[in-house]
Amino acid sequence: MEFLPEPLYRTAYGAAYVGDALELLRKLPDESVDLVLTSPPFPLQRQKEYGNVDQEEYIDWFLPFASEVKRVLKKEGSFVLDLGGTYLKGRPVRSLYNYRILIRMCDELGWRLAEEFFWFNPSKLPSPIEWVNKRKIRVKDAVNTVWWFSKTDFPKADATKVLAPYSERMELLLRKRDKYYSPKERPSGHNISGRFVENRGGAIPPNLLVIPNTKSNSQYLRCCRMVGVRGHPARFPEELPEFFIRFLTDEGDVVLDIFAGSNTTGAVAEALGRRWMAFEIDQLYLAASAFRFVHTPRKDIVKPLYEKLIAKGASGIVIPAKQQADIFLDTTVSTR
Repeated sequence: MEFLPEPLYRTAYGAAYVGDALELLRKLPDESVDLVLTSPPFPLQRQKEYGNVDQEEYIDWFLPFASEVKRVLKKEGSFVLDLGGTYLKGRPVRSLYNYRILIRMCDELGWRLAEEFFWFNPSKLPSPIEWVNKRKIRVKDAVNTVWWFSKTDFPKADATKVLAPYSERMELLLRKRDKYYSPKERPSGHNISGRFVENRGGAIPPNLLVIPNTKSNSQYLRCCRMVGVRGHPARFPEELPEFFIRFLTDEGDVVLDIFAGSNTTGAVAEALGRRWMAFEIDQLYLAASAFRFVHTPRKDIVKPLYEKLIAKGASGIVIPAKQQADIFLDTTVSTR
């Protein structure tokens, strides 16, 4: 994007920018992005190293970002917002911040809630410790709310791109339809036709996304260990952005993550042939995110890359497509 400053690094399809997301959003032209997909720092009770806003201030802090996202989003584009739940400080009572964000975005900013999703992470550790582990008066919190917002009633979407595998029971029904199925009106009043048992390659998925967040030896983390830096502590799994990028965009569309962190969204968009932009205020986190695009993850390659990216004033490093060459690092500043 010619309106933005020089990125920290570029790839074949995208670019990663260091800076305050609100300021960078204001540099983008109207209706220039197809999908904004992000997970902002949650308003947790304890301050985290990646920065998070106090619960009392959180909604007012976030709404200006949502307003700018609406401006830069194309008419049929989508805004997918992942928000984790939390408790009120010192009390076994849930905060309603994620629901208040939903209501205020719709009531005050004119967003539509296209659909609500729930990301269930079965591998999530029991928390909070006081109420779940010690007193055992609450069960573990393992679900994030994921709001799918749109500017119109009919944003671009195609559920056939994210079909789920058929269940064993449905597979049996498809193989032996004459034995197990006959079209007729059901007791509920639904009139189910013979088309119900057509093999369409998979089932329409539900809005409950069961995705464990268990990867501990990804290329990104291996490279972080090689260089001696800690990976971003709040990464979401690749399967989460992959679902929405496939569902809501086509190849060549523009995907933006305004709180990129370790840039999982950009890496997935790159693999799916979407153009992407990543905004991240912490240069160290964004520098390490370049490991996701390295062709050959060796210390003698990733360490010089990281050092160049964290150097004062460094920008414009180009990381060519993985299939182009083993020697990926081009220190020439891009002028595109």
